Amino acid sequence: MRAVVVEALVGPDGAVLREDVPEPEGAHWLSPDERMLVDVHAAAICFPDLLQTRGQYQHSVPAPFIAGGEVAGVVVEAPAASGFAPGDRVLGLARRGAMAERALVPPGYVLRLPETLSFAEGAAVYINYCTAWYALHRAGAKAGETVLVTGAAGGVGTALLQIAPAFGVRTIALVSGPAKAAAARELGADEVLLTSEPWAEAARGRAHVVVDMVGGDGFLDAVRALRVGGRLVVVGFAGGGIPTIKVNRLLLRNLTLVGISMDIMEEEHPGTVATINAAVQRLLDDGTIRPVIGARVPLADGAEALALMERRAAPGKIVVDVRD
Repeated sequence: MRAVVVEALVGPDGAVLREDVPEPEGAHWLSPDERMLVDVHAAAICFPDLLQTRGQYQHSVPAPFIAGGEVAGVVVEAPAASGFAPGDRVLGLARRGAMAERALVPPGYVLRLPETLSFAEGAAVYINYCTAWYALHRAGAKAGETVLVTGAAGGVGTALLQIAPAFGVRTIALVSGPAKAAAARELGADEVLLTSEPWAEAARGRAHVVVDMVGGDGFLDAVRALRVGGRLVVVGFAGGGIPTIKVNRLLLRNLTLVGISMDIMEEEHPGTVATINAAVQRLLDDGTIRPVIGARVPLADGAEALALMERRAAPGKIVVDVRD
């Protein structure tokens, strides 16, 4: 089968298209006793996929491996107890192996793809919308509250802006340029702030919740944006730096900082992933979810999809069309 293989841990340049990759055997490592095989129609990538091309992600493996973390396609094989059957349209999380004509997926990380969404849109769902929903859920976001979203034009940011009305919250989108500002407004952001302007003063003390995808130098300003008793959810560090904070800031203003990692929470509290899946499936089924796809490339240009991610060149999700 055709697949985009990372052959050296040097970033996107280490990924190449191969025409004769063996089809997947066995089962996915997250569910070693449950083989679920999908004919992949579209794959999607996110920031961890880029990190894996350099061996910098916590789940990284040595090269060679097939790139891409998310899939959408048609079930070929599924365990009887999974609730899925051959021919079902699905989307899910593969972690690795998505940029290939067939991929293994763990049944516990698979959702049904409604007929109202294309395979390309389906590939753009799992990580972004599960993360966005879980972030608001962990923060205890309540109707009427204000949520500041950093990196709001990225994959998780655009997903969060889209599902925010389901939580009844008001959103302030922080973005890096006019085009991304326009995209955030189109998605329903109640207010948009630009990082090139004095956004920290404009946001100071206004947010009940901050969802931070960026980290880096702006993290302290994101903390300052919280109201007394506010909550900040750490999602990632797309800005490149892992920040630190003096905890007296939490004490004096009664602030709460939480991180989110579905897999780790699932280990300690089984059922976490099922709860998230059920919530996102409802949003899929009621038409709330309409993924933002910033770029689509054919499988032959899979390395370019990773390069686009590295350059932050596309709002929303980058999708690879595995089949025409």
